[in-house]
Amino acid sequence: MLTLAERQVTLYIKCRRLGVFLLVTCWVAICLTSCAPAGTPSARDLYFSIGSTVLTYRGHHNGVSAVAYSPDGKYIASASYDRTVQVWNASTGYLYTDYRGHSDWVTAVAWSPDGKYVASASYDKTVQVWNASTGRRILTYRGHAAPVTAVAWSPKGDLIASASSDKTVKVWSMANNDAGDTLLTYRGHYAWVTTVAWSPDGKYLASGDVDGIARVWNASSGQSLVTYTGHFGIVTGVAWSPNGTRIASVGMDKTVQVWNAFTGKPIWVSCCRNQWVNGVAWSPNGTCVASADTNKTVQIWNAETGIPFLTYLGHHREVVAVSWSPYRQQIASGDDDGIVQVWQATE
Repeated sequence: MLTLAERQVTLYIKCRRLGVFLLVTCWVAICLTSCAPAGTPSARDLYFSIGSTVLTYRGHHNGVSAVAYSPDGKYIASASYDRTVQVWNASTGYLYTDYRGHSDWVTAVAWSPDGKYVASASYDKTVQVWNASTGRRILTYRGHAAPVTAVAWSPKGDLIASASSDKTVKVWSMANNDAGDTLLTYRGHYAWVTTVAWSPDGKYLASGDVDGIARVWNASSGQSLVTYTGHFGIVTGVAWSPNGTRIASVGMDKTVQVWNAFTGKPIWVSCCRNQWVNGVAWSPNGTCVASADTNKTVQIWNAETGIPFLTYLGHHREVVAVSWSPYRQQIASGDDDGIVQVWQATE
């Protein structure tokens, strides 16, 4: 018998796949600081700004569940409910390679720090690692007892973390490329785990679940260090700030939140939004946060104040995922229509 939380997340997935969310008005406010690197326009130039489209990628035949820039920013890996992962040129949209090894929805994707490999998670209960250039599978990890909902690569590249609806987070080693060596299993969650992310120094993990709980873990011991209870609905995404001191989280409670990673103290909460929020990403310099919204937009927030100042309006369906380029002032976002948009965050 499914619990209430499990029924909620099942309903959420069905709603996402059917695209039955309501259209709402998107609002924009004044930004106080810039998220752009040196040499780009200041935040004051972005007052009531709308992000401009650079590229539209249409390679998928079903909804996009995740997007991720390669470490050098030249490529984008996109995962889809069409059971594929596709790697393509971030400047031209040219398909570089695709991977078709999963037997069910692909829910998440992550690059190795050296850009040579891509890890993908799936409803088929596996994490698979494959060569980013050739699409050749080099590892299949079958340690989870239920669909795998998220995957993250450690900064050193030797470990991969995965989250699952079996209520666990697992950390496993790349050292054994034949079987995948499980190092730790984190069991502090009491509901489906929806998202996982490494801290920039690799010492900690953050995760979130369908009960609205986010946790920070000691990556080496698996000890739960911080429990964040600021959400009142399913936590759909967590992301560490580049300096490793803060975590941004989003959820079905219609909020975007930024909080202290070591105390769990909230820094700001954008509440009372009209739609669920699906994904979150930090700008490379840590001054801005991007959120993927079910109202068909990507919103950019001042990371210090929680004030939104830039909106992207190019999607025609719910935006599910967002990724910020590590070296360019560009953002990729994927939607439930199978479309990935690459857009300029500043003009």
